[in-house]
Amino acid sequence: MNLTISGHHLEVTPALREYVLTKLDRITRHFDQVVDVNVLLTVEKNKEKERRQKAEVTLHVKGRDIFVEQAHEDLYAAIDQLMDKLDRQVVRHKDKLQDHHHAAAKRIDVSPP
Repeated sequence: MNLTISGHHLEVTPALREYVLTKLDRITRHFDQVVDVNVLLTVEKNKEKERRQKAEVTLHVKGRDIFVEQAHEDLYAAIDQLMDKLDRQVVRHKDKLQDHHHAAAKRIDVSPP
């Protein structure tokens, strides 16, 4: 799994990097076919005070790209909400990949002895 964590108008500290990694563990626990992960953490200067901290993830899995973004006044809260959204989408993608159409059990004629 290739992981890229970058910051826009902020420096990605080791604490932020570790926090994102621990949150991503939950995603990879649900679905292990993750190819590539790009995380972008942004502080927007011109937005209103709330919603200034933004986190977005592009997750490349086999057969699809999943993009999620979340904004909040606290960057850690934005990352938490982002990972919740991403987790739901990954589980939904995994369910779509699985074959839920099981073959019907064949009838067996049981004749009385």
